[in-house]
Amino acid sequence: MNAPAFMNGGDGGGEEREPFAAFLSDEPSTEALATVIEERGWDTSRIQSGGIANAVRSLALMASPYILVIDLSQSQDALGDISALAEVCEPGTIVIALGEVNDVNLYRELLAAGVFDYLVKPVSTDVLRTSLSHAEEALQTEPEPVAQESQPGRFVSFIGLRGGAGTSTLAINSAWLMANEMDLKVGYLDLDVNFGTSALAFDLEPGRGLADALENPGRVDSLFIERAMLKQSENLSILGAEAPLSEAFMPDPAALTHLIDEMRQHFDCVVMEIPRHLVGHYPFLLAESAEIALVADMTLPAVRDALRVQGFLQEVAPKAKVTLVANKVGSQLEVSQKDFETAVERKIDWAIPLDAKVAMGAAKSAKMMAQVASSSKCVSTLRNMVRDLAGVETPAKKSSIFSSLFGAGSKSQGKKTGQKKGKQKAEA
Repeated sequence: MNAPAFMNGGDGGGEEREPFAAFLSDEPSTEALATVIEERGWDTSRIQSGGIANAVRSLALMASPYILVIDLSQSQDALGDISALAEVCEPGTIVIALGEVNDVNLYRELLAAGVFDYLVKPVSTDVLRTSLSHAEEALQTEPEPVAQESQPGRFVSFIGLRGGAGTSTLAINSAWLMANEMDLKVGYLDLDVNFGTSALAFDLEPGRGLADALENPGRVDSLFIERAMLKQSENLSILGAEAPLSEAFMPDPAALTHLIDEMRQHFDCVVMEIPRHLVGHYPFLLAESAEIALVADMTLPAVRDALRVQGFLQEVAPKAKVTLVANKVGSQLEVSQKDFETAVERKIDWAIPLDAKVAMGAAKSAKMMAQVASSSKCVSTLRNMVRDLAGVETPAKKSSIFSSLFGAGSKSQGKKTGQKKGKQKAEA
């Protein structure tokens, strides 16, 4: 991550800048930071007490360091204090903040204000060591030219109402269609780190990209996205994992939010599959989604869960467009489409027909369904659904100029023939 253009205050009176300074409020944090500072050969006396209030007072009278660690624990107005700090620091100062509040919104606001990293106390030496290493890397990186702000990429979430409904298949094929047929730059995020199939579907080796991104959110920037994500094609990149079953996965909301924000800046569209057991834990993911596809099979449990999830979405994501998708629709249904719609009090938006032959062919060849049978009914329906989710207009059918001419000629010729036959019949 490049050094943020965070500080725009005083020039420090021309004094030589120190590599590092810290203003902390508790002994455990001070001891942990001192250990890391000694490893780098820096002066541990640069660690002072008093938190951000003392930092503002002190840096108003001296040159600001290149890397500044401050403690927000005693701050009543963290953003206000950060703003005051910005007034007394020189441009290019990298600020690492410590605090006791573990809140996604605060994390976002601090990063938006230019803070390089925010660490929740208690902090270990390993966490501090990693954060300082990233700060040093940022100092050595040339700042990127300031560009005009662009609209973040579209955020599309897939949620399976029941296991086995084919949610992963639909989500993966949707991402492929967006990237390869609609020419969108797509990032696919698979949050099922234990049983995710995204890498497997594309015959790729799963990496540690997702784990690294969630463990070290401070590292996540456009360069990290480029290196950590698996590239299926020029337009489609995948971020997932196959973590051991012994590893419970409950990522830090702040880390997950930062990852998604970075992906939305990098891609035209971010397609994410959210395992249904995570839906209640991360409502902010739903609130930020432009489109939410609820994938159901035609069963009684799916009817029940469609009602429950729809009610939940109305509370946490009132602005998101919710699309109800019935998958694997075939001749043998536990619940008819009419009864399903009556029970959930809404129409099914898309009914994807079951085509076992196409699905099997795609799975065996590690290809997408559109690559195996582009004109099949299930792929055609899926393609139209994906256009709707991606906000891409369906192209109008264009008739060939030759067919128009021949068509007009045939009709004209037919009319003449009919007139000739009529005349012959009249003469007879």
